[in-house]
Amino acid sequence: MTQRKLRFALFGNEYQAKKSTAIQKILSYLSERKAEVFVERAFYDFVTQEQHLPIEATGVFDELDFDVNFVISMGGDGTFLKAASRVGAKEIPILGVNMGRLGFLADVLPSEIENALQTVFDGTYLVEEHTVIQIDVDGGTILGSPYALNDIAVLKRDNASMISIRASINGEYLVTYQADGLIVSTPTGSTAYNLSNGGPIIVPDAGILCLTPVAPHSLNVRPIAISDTSSVQLTVESRSHNFLVAIDGRSEKLLEGTKITISKAPYQIKIIKRQSQRYFSTLREKMMWGIDQRQ
Repeated sequence: MTQRKLRFALFGNEYQAKKSTAIQKILSYLSERKAEVFVERAFYDFVTQEQHLPIEATGVFDELDFDVNFVISMGGDGTFLKAASRVGAKEIPILGVNMGRLGFLADVLPSEIENALQTVFDGTYLVEEHTVIQIDVDGGTILGSPYALNDIAVLKRDNASMISIRASINGEYLVTYQADGLIVSTPTGSTAYNLSNGGPIIVPDAGILCLTPVAPHSLNVRPIAISDTSSVQLTVESRSHNFLVAIDGRSEKLLEGTKITISKAPYQIKIIKRQSQRYFSTLREKMMWGIDQRQ
């Protein structure tokens, strides 16, 4: 029986010049397996024109214009989030190759690329499905993608005083936060901005969202976990009469009084994992979670 020809889309980081040669290793392996490879245009131009690396690909693509079986993200977690945003409702499985430092989402090391790709061709890989959230605004406009894999945060402007954020869950009033901001995090994002502000770590399949205040004025206001089927309504008051909304770290300015609704998106992001990978071991290895450093 003839094995079907697989198609891959490749995203990369244009700011990691010394590490971009790993693309040749990936392309060489995929070429040996007779796969078709399409490279994001910005990354392709960076590698060929600025780094002068001779690479051969089936083609290049712009924005959302790709139809493949798998996506490979080469970079750190920021590159992975960009790839996930482009994949969106296509729900194409993503393999994250860690060319950065921590790499919690992009957790395949360059030395492990061939082994990870082998599991894809063998069909022995696992797929984790990760919740995505979306933002809707009444009285304003979101210019970029309204979807986030990690988190959506409402934040004060850089030089502004704290803001007031009135929060309701499914239409029922929760509390008014007096703080520098509020993070609505998915389980995927629980180890990112949420964790740095004292929020809990949430396993990927928990079915939970977390609301975590940023530098709250009251110590009585703590992070709260809610069902990911809930709808979060927010309105903001600010002395500067505007505020920021950050969607997976990409910030946009909105005017005071804009009504925001954050809810679960109608699709999930699929992340490729090897069978040897486990979530809790990743926590221990990447974040030194639970390690006692006392002498």
